[in-house]
Amino acid sequence: MSFTAPRTASLTSLALAVAAACATLTAPAYAQTTAIDAVIVTATRAPQLQRDVLSDVTVITAEDIARSGAGSIIDVLQRQRGIEISRNGGPGTNSAVFIRGANSNQNVVLVDGVRIGSSTSGAANWSALPLQAIDHIEIVYGPMSTLYGADAIGGVVQIFTKKGAGAPAVTASAGIGSLKTREYDASVYGATGGEHSFSYAISAGKEESDGFSATMPGNFSFNGDKDGYVRENATGQFGFQLAKGHDVGLVFLNSRTNGQIDSGTPVVIYDARSIQKQKNVGVFTKNQFLPLWHSTLQYTQSEDNSVSDPGTVSGYSSIVSKQHDWTWQNDIRVGDDMLQLLYSHRKEEVVSGSTPALGKERSTNSLAAAYNMKLGAHLASVSVRNDDSSQYGSKSTGAIGYGYRFSNALRASATFGTSFRAPSFNELYYPSYGHPDNKPEKGRNFEAGVQYHEGALELSATVYRNKLTDMLVSTSPCPKDVTKYPFGCAYNVNKVTLEGITLAASHRVGAFNVSASADFQDPKDETTGKSLARRAKEHGTATVDYTAGPLVAGVEWQVSGKRFDDAGNRNRLGGYGLVNLFATYQLTRDWSLVGRVNNATDKSYQVARYYGVAGTTYFAGIRYGLK
Repeated sequence: MSFTAPRTASLTSLALAVAAACATLTAPAYAQTTAIDAVIVTATRAPQLQRDVLSDVTVITAEDIARSGAGSIIDVLQRQRGIEISRNGGPGTNSAVFIRGANSNQNVVLVDGVRIGSSTSGAANWSALPLQAIDHIEIVYGPMSTLYGADAIGGVVQIFTKKGAGAPAVTASAGIGSLKTREYDASVYGATGGEHSFSYAISAGKEESDGFSATMPGNFSFNGDKDGYVRENATGQFGFQLAKGHDVGLVFLNSRTNGQIDSGTPVVIYDARSIQKQKNVGVFTKNQFLPLWHSTLQYTQSEDNSVSDPGTVSGYSSIVSKQHDWTWQNDIRVGDDMLQLLYSHRKEEVVSGSTPALGKERSTNSLAAAYNMKLGAHLASVSVRNDDSSQYGSKSTGAIGYGYRFSNALRASATFGTSFRAPSFNELYYPSYGHPDNKPEKGRNFEAGVQYHEGALELSATVYRNKLTDMLVSTSPCPKDVTKYPFGCAYNVNKVTLEGITLAASHRVGAFNVSASADFQDPKDETTGKSLARRAKEHGTATVDYTAGPLVAGVEWQVSGKRFDDAGNRNRLGGYGLVNLFATYQLTRDWSLVGRVNNATDKSYQVARYYGVAGTTYFAGIRYGLK
């Protein structure tokens, strides 16, 4: 491997923090590594103990989220190993999530098994996802196309909302903070017992803020006013047991974010509105037909609705992207092993009043098979899949993995897998830019890792190399037709290598929880020799929290090296280090106070050139219950 870990003062310090956690120092304030006995669903599409999962996985629990004091799902993800973010302003604006250096449209995002994302941009709309409704998050790193099809090149993020169980209960919270931020949410959940049990969970919330200027001086549309947002959401899950081993259920999410953005030109500057709506619904039936055969039939629909409203200025745009998925999954036990057979049908459609050329649809039929084996100290997996699309044709992917337990505490593993990303509708049909002959991007990934878990100590190290070909980029002049595409076009021209090393550690020393992670990576465009835009070669976090009776208080350090804002590496974004403080005080069994201070040193930095970020911000709230 040609990758060489970059050396900077900040990341060298962070690496030493990881080493210190390894040497001297069960769970950190929010999970950087996964508890070995946690049950993981996303890695194999079926419940499995983390100790048996060959993929690199992180789990973030509801308690982790509450203790961290994060204000949005983007804040939560930014603090995880292997992940970087870019945001064009505050929480109500567009965000991009990079997993192991992969583009934001090279990751699959699920909410309770419902795939979300825009078919025009190819990326998920993170600003429409409510943090308060989340029960836990699973992040699987590396290619997962054999299980999830197109776009799972960098990884898969699955968000699980609150689920009903036990006696009826209520949770609620309210808080206020800097920039006139206000948050309110409430949930009710529970389940009935007996042969025909019924479970339910319903959550609703609202958050709003006056915000800060989304743009900075130098931005083409700079306006120094405040750009606030309002987000309203409702989520729910219902389940009913028809008979033992036979269940039906429904999940839904409805979220709307109305955010201010700066728009216009240096001559005419005006406020505009970006309205993002996310609507999900899924119904399923789970059946244990035979002792060794479990079947799941599921239909899901997601709608991503993006509206740009410039008020009195012309240029109103509206794009509605819908996905319909039918999935039939069969899990067959073979001793301690699992055979999985899957069929899915996915239909994507776009309706755009402002850009009629994007009003297209495509369908994909998929067949997949996977086998997961356990034999003594040996773990192995193999999977294959074929996706046959009405637009891009047939694509086959495969993956194989092997792991060996040297002891109950120490395991090593290695995996190889192929993946692909389907062209977005923008890259296919957008006027004077997209071309219908564009092909899918392809990936080939190899990674190896070591995990150690002994009592309160968790250590992990993973090295990976993901080679991507036929990358779709904007090229000018356009090789297709210079006359038809005078300003360039989307074209399969580049090759990219994503390679790096991730280190993580967590441990407990008395009343202290300590965790740290460091990523050394080199996401490079091999065609140009340039680094990929907005991705640093080093980044990481370190956290220490202290428990004293009802009080839990902690400090977090986030660091990132320099990045470039553009593909040509002409515009440099400096590295930065952020200090965040958080605390929780348990008043009674059910009532608690929470507080946080983000960017406590008021660090000035940018994750996107000429787009604003918050300075020091404060938040305080009260919570009833925790679910």
